[in-house]
Formats: sequence, structure tokens, C-alpha cells
Amino acid sequence: MPQYVQKLLSLNLPSARTTLLVSLGLLLTLSLLMIASASIPFALAKDLYPMRFFWSQLLYIGLGVVAAYMVYKLPLRIYCKFSNVLALWLGVVALLVLTAIFAVPINGSKRWLNIAGFSLQSAELAKMVMVMVAAEYVVRRSADMRGSLWGGWRLLLWYLPIVILLALQPDFGSTAVIVATLLVIAFISGAPLRDYAFITTVVGVTMAVGMAFADYRRERLMSFWDPFDDIQDTDYQLSRSLIAFGRGEFSGVGYGDSVQKLSHLPEAHTDFILAITGEELGFIGVSFVLLLGALIVAAIMHISYVTLKRRQLRLSYMVFGFATVIFGQIFINAGMNMGILPTKGLTLPFYSFGGSALLVNMMMIGFILKVDKESEGIDRMGLSRNF
Repeated sequence: MPQYVQKLLSLNLPSARTTLLVSLGLLLTLSLLMIASASIPFALAKDLYPMRFFWSQLLYIGLGVVAAYMVYKLPLRIYCKFSNVLALWLGVVALLVLTAIFAVPINGSKRWLNIAGFSLQSAELAKMVMVMVAAEYVVRRSADMRGSLWGGWRLLLWYLPIVILLALQPDFGSTAVIVATLLVIAFISGAPLRDYAFITTVVGVTMAVGMAFADYRRERLMSFWDPFDDIQDTDYQLSRSLIAFGRGEFSGVGYGDSVQKLSHLPEAHTDFILAITGEELGFIGVSFVLLLGALIVAAIMHISYVTLKRRQLRLSYMVFGFATVIFGQIFINAGMNMGILPTKGLTLPFYSFGGSALLVNMMMIGFILKVDKESEGIDRMGLSRNF
């Protein structure tokens, strides 16, 4: 082994748990600062208190910590029981049906269900629950999955209702994340590689058909290819996002000095907050945000790997699935902000303004920390096969 590798391995590096918590704390703190900066012009335009979105996000962080703690305190065996996973799935289906019936359309989509004065985006909860469904299934039907990917056909009974209800909203971005996460979990569970080419083709054709029959999706795709050919209409958001990055250059124009947030980039504190970060804090600020996101994902994957070595398959697949969901949303959100991917309505985890997404992501973190704490004890007691 090369000497520099030995020196690197001998360093007293922080644990995955410490890396996860520190990175998460820094990212949430920076998100509050940037939401405060990006949302003030929008709040004033709506005759709201200037710091309204800052305090709302701080409240959501507090609620997220409480939700994560509640998840953390529950016994791990609860998350591995089929009956409990089924109950969660039925709850998500019910919420999606209620959303389809009662939600008020916003920007052409029915995604937010108002409950007791709070707006709930049921698609966010669906991402977490479907990871649990996939992990439970591939372990319970491991022989079928390893023999052929088609052995998992029963998963369609779980996924089709969710996918159809999300398509009715429509929420193409969340659907893509859920389906991609399923394929990743099936892959790491041992499904044969020979089946993936066909499955990928089917998914690709389905997405192409979905775009062909939806004008707004075709417009987003065309704006992605040429973001400045119609900057007053279809390219409005993307072109201004790229202008924000261009103005920021390496070190940014300064905190609070963004021009694009002044009603040029709509609702800049949500999906396009990374663009405002690029304008105010430059390449340095954007790199720091993405680095923190990468550290969070890497720490979660390390916890999943350690759990896998202890043969706690359900827990490992759930943790890896949560890492995939977070990584997928970071990749898509950053890509659309920078014009690398078509524009999608997905927030940047732990950074964009949004209560439902933050609450669910914090619940995922609570579960991951619980697994990290108790995995070794489960292995020591010889109970790994039950998890």
C-alpha cells in the first residue's frame, strides 16, 4: 500500500455520525441566512412581514428536529414489520387521493393539501415511505429478486397507485426520484444486471411519452437546450438563474446584494435559492453548499455500508435509499439551477424553503442516526437477520 494512503488511513477522521450532524447543522444555518436574504423582496411584494419566510423556516427546522427525535426514539423493529409498512403506504395513498380531490391548484399543479393551517406536500412523505416499501420487499422476496428483476413484479402493486396519483398532480420530478430510488435499491439487493438494459429502456420511453403528451414538459426541455431563445416566456426562470450565477462569478456580489431576487427570479427562496447563493456568495458559496450536501450523502452511505456488513439488510437498504433520495434531489436541483438539467419543481434538501420537504428529510435523518446508534448492538446480540 502506498505510503500516502497509509498516512491518510491513519488520520483520526471524524465518524460518519459527526460528519453528518456537523454538515447538516452548517447547511441549515446557511439556509436560514440565504432564505432571509432571498425572500425579503418576495415578502414585501406580497405585503407580508419582511422576515416572514425566515421565521417560518426556523419554525420548520424546530418541528423537523422534534419529528426526527420522535423517529429516533421508536424501536427499530417497528420499521421492519410488514404490517407497519403497509399502514404507512395506505396512509400515503389516502393523502395523495385527498390531495387530488381537495388541493387548490398552484402554478398548474395540485400538490399542496391544507391541514389545520399547514400546507402538506404528500409527495415528500411518499418518497420516504416508498424507500421503506422497496427495502422491505427486496429482503422479504430476496430469492425472487436475485433470480430475475422480473421477480419483483409484485412491486408494481405498491408503486403503480403512487406513480399514477403523482402523475395526476402532476409531479414528474417526485415520480422520477421515487422510480430511480426503486431501481437503485433493486440493484444493490442483487438483481441481475442483464435485466437493467430493458428496464432502463422502458423507463426512458415512458418518460419520453410523458413529455410528448404534455406541452409544459416539452417547453421545459426546449428551454433547457437553449435557455436564452425566449427569455420572456419559457426560458424566464432558467435564463435569470444563469444570469445570477454569471453575476456572482468567483466570490459573489456580496450577501444581500442580489439583483435577481428583486422580483426577477420568481420565488427565489424556494427552487432557485442556489442561484441566489451563486449571485451573492459566488462559486465559493455554491461549492460550500454542494460540499456540505455531498458530505451528508457520503456519511449516510457509510452508515448503510457498515450496516450491510453486519447483514442488517432491511436497515441498510432503507438508509441507502434515503441517501439516494437526498442525492437525487441535490443533483436535480443543482442541475436545473445551472442549466444542466430541465427545470423541475424539486427543492434542494435542507437548504430551500419548504416545510414538508424539510420535515420528511429530518425524519429520515432521525432514522439514520437511530440505525447508526443501534446497529452494533443488534449485531452483538445476533439479531441481524431480523433487521
